[in-house]
Amino acid sequence: MIVGVVALPLAIAFAIASGVSPDRGLWTAIIAGFLISLLGGSRVQIGGPTGAFVVIVYGIVQQYGVDGLTVATLMAGVILIVMGIAKFGDAITFIPHPLVIGFTSAIALIIFSGEVKDLLGLQMGEVPAHFVAKWMAYGAAITTVTPAAVAIAVVALAIMLLWQRLDTRVPGPVVALVATTLLARVLHLPVETIGSRFGEISAALPHPTMPHLSLVQVVALVGPAFTIALLAPVESLLSAVVADGMIGGRHRSNMELVAQGVANVVTPLFGGIPATGAIARTATNVKSGGRTPVAGIVHAVTLLLITLFFGRWASLIPMATLAAILVVVSYHMSEWRAFVAELRAPKSDVAVLLVTFFLTVLVDLTVAIEVGMVLTAFLFMRRMASVTSVTSVTDSLSDEEGDDGPLLDRRRIPAGVEVYEINGPFFFGAARMFKDTIGRIAGRPTVLILRMRYVPALDSTGMRTLRDVVHRTRMDGTVVIIAEAQAQPLAALSGSGTMDEIGPDNVVPTLDAALARAVVAGSR
Repeated sequence: MIVGVVALPLAIAFAIASGVSPDRGLWTAIIAGFLISLLGGSRVQIGGPTGAFVVIVYGIVQQYGVDGLTVATLMAGVILIVMGIAKFGDAITFIPHPLVIGFTSAIALIIFSGEVKDLLGLQMGEVPAHFVAKWMAYGAAITTVTPAAVAIAVVALAIMLLWQRLDTRVPGPVVALVATTLLARVLHLPVETIGSRFGEISAALPHPTMPHLSLVQVVALVGPAFTIALLAPVESLLSAVVADGMIGGRHRSNMELVAQGVANVVTPLFGGIPATGAIARTATNVKSGGRTPVAGIVHAVTLLLITLFFGRWASLIPMATLAAILVVVSYHMSEWRAFVAELRAPKSDVAVLLVTFFLTVLVDLTVAIEVGMVLTAFLFMRRMASVTSVTSVTDSLSDEEGDDGPLLDRRRIPAGVEVYEINGPFFFGAARMFKDTIGRIAGRPTVLILRMRYVPALDSTGMRTLRDVVHRTRMDGTVVIIAEAQAQPLAALSGSGTMDEIGPDNVVPTLDAALARAVVAGSR
């Protein structure tokens, strides 16, 4: 019940910040919150609209309208269900931390930027969507500040700041909302309210409706739908992990994805917006004693009753109060300490962090995630390629013990035999370096032994490079022998037919067997 009360101002605030009417946020919290708790893979997860979606939803509404948002959310829900059935839940953990911190901090900044008008009560028209244009518009309208709105915002912020220090189960945002609404009403302060901007919030149950869009518009919404489908599991599973740490439990990530998908298929049919697991509300649920999905279901029922019986009073809430609540939300969402700490990470991680952050703020969240993922992949491949080495070990082998122990105190390297060792994954990032290294071998050895004991993985480019080396050296009269290959490279060589080109007799399990084979091959 406490979480249901907490969800009321947040659902309204997130809906307004997203460019839709307040009731859409309420019905999202009710319907999605019920379904996510009923079907989800976390015992204490609370679902509903979150700040992470504000940027995406606002952009979709501005470009495609509410019908476009409905279609994008429906498609995202289907994608999430497929991801859950295909067991992609664990794959979400591969999204790098700098990328998550980058777009999360950027979204927090964008949310704060979007609340400046209501926070200061600026008398201006529609706020521009672009970040820079938005602040330029604020600068032009700064002389139109409404003192009453500023006062309401300051009082709300002060209540939330001071209330959290008290030992109470009543959340600060709720106290701030009630107190400032009463203050504005009793003193007849000239501040904009939800009612003056959107009209009275309807207490009637919504009816399911289907949007009407052309095929061209639906195709154009595939990109935003995938963005929603990528962001939803990141936000939800992060929340589930936090909850696991608080209750000592373990969530089922794939079931959580299915629940998120079902919620995002059903909710937009009733006018809702994208929903996911909410970290703040989930934490409030745990701190209030919630330990089973029943708590999340009761939260949705509580919010439903509040909406039906007291929803009309929500029209009296000052917009400055909601702006103050979202300022607090954006502050906690910014994770500025983690952002600053990440700046001391390796340069590649810092690059991903800053690129994602600035692209989210200045361009678009979809572009930021796409570029961030591609940049992360390239930097990872570069890093993996740098740890892979190909070195000549011919001269150092005489100091090694043989495979049979002390009986072979010193290995004898036959004349005309060169031994090279590959360390690290042999994939397309390291293939060129391997070819260049082998190409610099002085003279034409009779036998070239490639020791692969420290090669955990071999991809198709690596196999093609091996074939090219085998063909080229064979023309020079050199035999290539593979020694000590691990299971995956062996399976890859066998399955691709590369082993047949090298010759099955030239793929041996030990280095000593390779040296013995070199003697036979060199005598031919």
